[in-house]
Amino acid sequence: MKSTSVRTAVVPGIAALVLTFSACSAGNAGDGATGSGEGVSGQLAGGGASSQEAAQLAWTVGFQRENPDATVTYDPVGSGGGRENFIAGAFPFAATDAYLTDDEGELSAATERCGGDAPIEIPNYISPIALVHNIEGVDELNLSPETIAGIFSGEITTWDAPEIKKDNPDADLPSAPINAVHRSDESGTTENFTHYLDVVAGDAWSAGAVEVWPEEFGGEGAQGTSGVVSAVRSGTNSIGYADASQAGDLAVAKVGVGDEFVGPTADAAAKILDVSPRVEGRDDSSIVFDLDYETEESGVYPIVLTSYLLACPSYSGDEAEDGELTKAYLTYILSDAGQDFGAEEAGSAPLSDELRGRVQELAEGITVE
Repeated sequence: MKSTSVRTAVVPGIAALVLTFSACSAGNAGDGATGSGEGVSGQLAGGGASSQEAAQLAWTVGFQRENPDATVTYDPVGSGGGRENFIAGAFPFAATDAYLTDDEGELSAATERCGGDAPIEIPNYISPIALVHNIEGVDELNLSPETIAGIFSGEITTWDAPEIKKDNPDADLPSAPINAVHRSDESGTTENFTHYLDVVAGDAWSAGAVEVWPEEFGGEGAQGTSGVVSAVRSGTNSIGYADASQAGDLAVAKVGVGDEFVGPTADAAAKILDVSPRVEGRDDSSIVFDLDYETEESGVYPIVLTSYLLACPSYSGDEAEDGELTKAYLTYILSDAGQDFGAEEAGSAPLSDELRGRVQELAEGITVE
């Protein structure tokens, strides 16, 4: 198997969990615990979307608690890096915030990597993309789609601009420059965020849906989800977009949906899949969605990141051990216990029972020869 660099990251709220598990693990290593009914052992290294970083750390802890002879590492290199490493064979599984397409040949390349079979693409992680902000004297903030587009395109440059005042008449908005923070790396979070703006912001957004931030829009670039959060936290009068599970103590804006403003809660994010269709023309192993960003349904938060797991439907030869571990690990993530654990420790929205059942069946169907 090809190697790839592994970057170690510590996510607030998870570090203590990891330390607690490490302390308990040594004492429980011989208690006969089994994981996902398999009792698997060995080392598994995957990676991809940094949005899943906190959840993946939680899942690795939960999985290893049930499988003390197994070690799973997750490298949050970003969605693009996850897809590239999966296609190249460096990752036996990967996570991505953008499903595979053949716009650049990725779907065909992944099919070839999986021996000619279409890869498994299944949602495992739903979370709102929050507009995290650090504005002097402002805790609550409402933003319309057009205003969000204006801020991040550089057209709206101060916090007391008329467009912002209109939706925040009671806020003490400072007469200060806006520091808009964006991802500097190729990012599925950026693609989901800009796709939303492309659909709902009209002429206020001209860049389309992109994974790499348009240089002409300026702003401050930061590496990864944690980098954006850190930049906003340390920068006065800053705003950025990031997976809500990693927002920490930062304030988050409410987004205009129909006649109301909706905050980025897990429940509000999960509702969008109920109003969104599956992508047509895909293989049965691909359960991916075209999100309905224009919904006006009450209580739905529209800027949502639906992140997917990538795996092969079968593994053989030198990848047999990786295949066994991938099957067991993905099955754990999609179990009731795994989804609940991710929600508790990382703030993700658990999949609905009906959807979870469908995707878990695909994970359990992975074969190893």
